[in-house]
Amino acid sequence: MKLDSDDFELFGVPRRFELDRAALDARWRALQAEVHPDRFAAGGAAAQRVAMQWAVRVNEAYQRLKDPLKRAAYLCELNGAPVDIGNNTAMPRSFLMQQMAWREALDEAHSIEDVEALADEVTSRKTAAFAELRRTLDDSRDTAAAAEQVRALMFVERFAEDIDHRLEALGQ
Repeated sequence: MKLDSDDFELFGVPRRFELDRAALDARWRALQAEVHPDRFAAGGAAAQRVAMQWAVRVNEAYQRLKDPLKRAAYLCELNGAPVDIGNNTAMPRSFLMQQMAWREALDEAHSIEDVEALADEVTSRKTAAFAELRRTLDDSRDTAAAAEQVRALMFVERFAEDIDHRLEALGQ
């Protein structure tokens, strides 16, 4: 293993959006067992520090790879199309109109049923968007388009979290 390997190389998985989650989890457990600082206790403090760096590196890579949105953003970055959400929030007009409609619907929803119906709609939209993102990254290999899709999905994810908070407030 090399510390400067990308996450996919580190885990020995293909550089694709679609990953086998069970294989990823199994590889994470194997890597953790390999680099756990306790295995290097006899090697002294320096060996344990290096092992700790490796353990942190493996955990950070795992967190990126197991989360579909983080994995997609990482793939875009690796392929020269960073998502750059801090500086690029431009979205198509239709997307912005949809976001405004959802915000209004959430503001006007006063029952659990209303909020759950909105949650179902957003979940359906997210599912379709992730399927399209998979096609864009794995089939078309269009990372510039995928970066736009990731930015949009970040907004949708944030809105889904707002829905969850609203459901909690309503006692769900």
